Amino acid sequence: MALEIERKFLLPEYPERLLEAGELKILTRQTMEQTYLAIDGAQELRVRKITDLDTGEITYTHTFKDGKGISREEVEYSISAGLYDQMIEAVQAVPLIKTRLTGIWNGVTVEIDSYTQLELAVLEVEFESLEEAESFEAPAWFGKDVSVERQYSNKTVWKELQAKG
Repeated sequence: MALEIERKFLLPEYPERLLEAGELKILTRQTMEQTYLAIDGAQELRVRKITDLDTGEITYTHTFKDGKGISREEVEYSISAGLYDQMIEAVQAVPLIKTRLTGIWNGVTVEIDSYTQLELAVLEVEFESLEEAESFEAPAWFGKDVSVERQYSNKTVWKELQAKG
């Protein structure tokens, strides 16, 4: 199983100045509709509908994750629109919707997620090793490190959305 090693930061404001100055270069812009099929402790099973905002291309993924904290096991693969629709129909849940900008800042790939249904924006950085993740010095504009704060995990935010919905 593949290992996902990432740190997450609570983005205090959209980095418009860095974009305008060319210090943050956008690679992709996507919207994601994310729905959990099952959550059991540290394990989660989810599907995503991903729309590329520049090309209009739509893709679908199915993901299994296991673990807590900055290092978790992850298996993700593409699925068909039909299979995605069947799973969404089966769970009858409200998807978590976010816009993701993937960019390069100072040689580091960053993902900025802005959530549609709530006032929340986070920035994630993925790493090749736990040592690299732990030694990474985040700049102040990333905001507070919330990598291990469960209330900022997608599955927690999604559960709260279901309670409202």
